[in-house]
Amino acid sequence: MSNIVKAFENGKAFIPFLTCGDPDLETTAACVRECVKSGATLIELGIPFSDPTAEGPVIQGASLRALTGGVTTDKIFDLVRDLRRDITLPLVFMTYSNVIFSYGAEKFISTCQKVGIDGLILPDLPFEEKGEFAPVCKKYGIDLISLIAPTSENRIAMIAREAEGFIYLVSSLGVTGVRTEITTDLGAIVRVIRENSAIPCAIGFGISTPSQAQKMAALSDGAIVGSAIVKLIEKYKQDAPKYVGDFVKSMTAHLNDT
Repeated sequence: MSNIVKAFENGKAFIPFLTCGDPDLETTAACVRECVKSGATLIELGIPFSDPTAEGPVIQGASLRALTGGVTTDKIFDLVRDLRRDITLPLVFMTYSNVIFSYGAEKFISTCQKVGIDGLILPDLPFEEKGEFAPVCKKYGIDLISLIAPTSENRIAMIAREAEGFIYLVSSLGVTGVRTEITTDLGAIVRVIRENSAIPCAIGFGISTPSQAQKMAALSDGAIVGSAIVKLIEKYKQDAPKYVGDFVKSMTAHLNDT
């Protein structure tokens, strides 16, 4: 059983997303450590990319700031090495296929194993093309995490059957970003997933309040929050870790009251 699957064994999961290097890698490391102290189950680390097609303006802005500040994939690997000195929670990278292709797939994925990354989320990788990376991920014990969207329809069962680590269920159409209301019939999608897979399922895109997180966790195995955290970091910059920690505490406090 992978470390990611095990992370879901102790109740509903809370998964924060942070863009590595926004505003700098030291602040990213401090924010990750605050997330861990505040009850996060698993951490999603974004490797910035110049054309992040799945991202809304908040995370696009964070990627641009990080890249402008000189962040590189090698520096992010060094960040993970540092985090692994005291953090045992699963860490997953969220990035884009071009980042891996330009680095070299075997080199990138083998380095993920060496530094302690547990999984990869590639929102621009269609399920039908996962063969580009799946064999190398399997070779190095890295879970290639599948996304299921409201548009997946008749492919939901197929994707669920082959899922690893956890299933990232996209709450609504469009790009990432805070939403006042999530209206997709997620319960119906989760039922299809449950019928075809024992892998945990967490819901992301648009979750920004404790009540939304609690509602999504009630439907699934956990909630993923990105833009709301990235907005805090944009606002408070190097002072953000405390605010991020307080936000994560507010999100995790009632997650299992479902």
